[in-house]
Amino acid sequence: LMFKIVILLWLWQQMVASGPSDGDFSNFGNATSNVVVQLQFDDPEHADIVASKHGYKNMGKVGSLKGVYWFKKYDHYISKREIKERLDGDPEVLWHEFETPKKRVKRDGLLDDESNGRSKRELSVEWPDPLYSQQWYLNGFIGDGMRVREAWSMGYSGKNVVVSILDDGIQGDHPDLAANYDAMASHDVNDGDDNPYPRNNGDNRHGTRCAGEVAAVAGNSFCGVGVAYNARIGGVRMLDGPVSDRVEGSALSLRQQHIDIYSASWGPEDDGKTFDGPGRLAKMAFYQGVTEGRDGKGNIYIWASGNGGTFKDSCSCDGYTVSIYTLSVSSTTFDHKQPWYLEECPSTLASTYSSGLINQPAIVTTDMPNTCTTHHTGTSASAPIAAGIVALVLEANSNLTWRDMQHLVVRTSDPTPLLNNPGWIVNGVGRKVSSKFGYGILNAEKLIRLGKKWKTVPTQHVCTFVYEMPDPILLNGQFLKNITINVNGCPQGAPIRYLEHVQLVMSVQFSRRGDLRIRITSPSGTESELLPPRLNDENDGGFIKWPFMSVQQWGENPEGKWTVTIENVGNPNNRGTFHDCLLTLYGTEEMAQLSELEMEEELGMNSPASFGTSNFVSDIAGHQVQFGQGQHAPK
Repeated sequence: LMFKIVILLWLWQQMVASGPSDGDFSNFGNATSNVVVQLQFDDPEHADIVASKHGYKNMGKVGSLKGVYWFKKYDHYISKREIKERLDGDPEVLWHEFETPKKRVKRDGLLDDESNGRSKRELSVEWPDPLYSQQWYLNGFIGDGMRVREAWSMGYSGKNVVVSILDDGIQGDHPDLAANYDAMASHDVNDGDDNPYPRNNGDNRHGTRCAGEVAAVAGNSFCGVGVAYNARIGGVRMLDGPVSDRVEGSALSLRQQHIDIYSASWGPEDDGKTFDGPGRLAKMAFYQGVTEGRDGKGNIYIWASGNGGTFKDSCSCDGYTVSIYTLSVSSTTFDHKQPWYLEECPSTLASTYSSGLINQPAIVTTDMPNTCTTHHTGTSASAPIAAGIVALVLEANSNLTWRDMQHLVVRTSDPTPLLNNPGWIVNGVGRKVSSKFGYGILNAEKLIRLGKKWKTVPTQHVCTFVYEMPDPILLNGQFLKNITINVNGCPQGAPIRYLEHVQLVMSVQFSRRGDLRIRITSPSGTESELLPPRLNDENDGGFIKWPFMSVQQWGENPEGKWTVTIENVGNPNNRGTFHDCLLTLYGTEEMAQLSELEMEEELGMNSPASFGTSNFVSDIAGHQVQFGQGQHAPK
């Protein structure tokens, strides 16, 4: 009964508290009001001339994307056809797109509670911040946890690392954020200025909550403590108004040489029937970020995996979480169970702690305005915790690349406390992995210890294999079809011997998309479910060139036979057509080398840890937090 009440309350909140990013697109005007262009020359003054020539005003660059500008129409007597013909015929315009709205939702709203009070029974702790005693995921109550305290005791607190929260803005002058606020890591895309202060209307506290998880000031006797409490924190206001590809591209490319980590706790609707992802500009921002950001080491994009579990949604249908450029993070409850909102997909890399049912503890953080909350929830809360942990690691070794970080997460995340949940598999190199939790719970101490000694991974190779079919394949009735793709060498150059990401780009038309199930099996026998059945998905169009992605084959040798299985698990009267299939493998020819000592440390990371949570209520009053010696441990 309690679970049903929880679900009903959450569903009601989704209907009444979705916020303006869910559908208020009045600022876009008509279909030709705004256009985004990429010009041959990246010159703002010349962009002014080009815009004026076509009846537009140049509103400025889109983030830091090279040559990309946003034009706003002022001559409303020009038809869409004429504008398109003009822009198509202008040799200075490489491409153009009319701006269209995108529906985006924040990944929280799970039984929010306004109470800032403290529980009747609390831990005895050493930080003076009053709510640190309720930060069970940091203060040692649940055993080893994510070993953030151990990272602090080693002297790491995120110093000199810059994190930006892409959300509905942040309260930069919040008493628990002001000392760490970084204006250079902040911008208001919605209103076009550099002050991301949220509208205080009750709907726009999400970004401030996420920011506090990362970098709430420690030892100031206010609220709680951030994971990386000395990191610089900024925010981008982008969800408090209409969202478009331009808005997303601007946010994702903001000051990529200054910002190290971007944390995003939003995405397409988690309703079990949506397929959606980044547009052209967002994709450009991701690619530019990982190839040029941080002086070529690559920006690190942390993404919440999604809250659509109650709708049996899959994060495989979210184009942000299936991007190879994002580090997708899931959630686990305080007692190491699967949260009811969790989405499954094989692109999830790791997990952190978050909320569970209404009677279970949630996440403590800053809130709007000038307040605190003990009830931040969902995968929205997991992504910023991961961003804070990554900040600790970058303080220890600022030379780590975006791919280095993913390698470290795969090697050091701890599956042990989560193994009682179903669905774990062992991949071809002996690593436990799950579509629920990735490779396990992030472990800050182990990430730092291995990260300090880590050698930059070898060059990434990309190998693409086309499934050849003379004609489209009919998909009629109750069927289970296997297609095979043989990998032998690499058509594009040097072969891959050690896999990182596996991407399967497919086009399928089907009369009821939600009845499709798609799996991929590697030559080593690792099977990943790329698309599960979705009860709510009644779409009759299928999908076109959708990039499914798996990290579950990480480290395997891809040589041999890959099998793609397509199955109709629903109505036997379904009809469809399988149009094309492209297997793209990402990885290296050489192994990411480790010394003997480092190999010993990595092997030690698979040893079981003790996670005691069964006595949560009875122990909560008397548990003591012990810090090791370290310059940042509170006194």
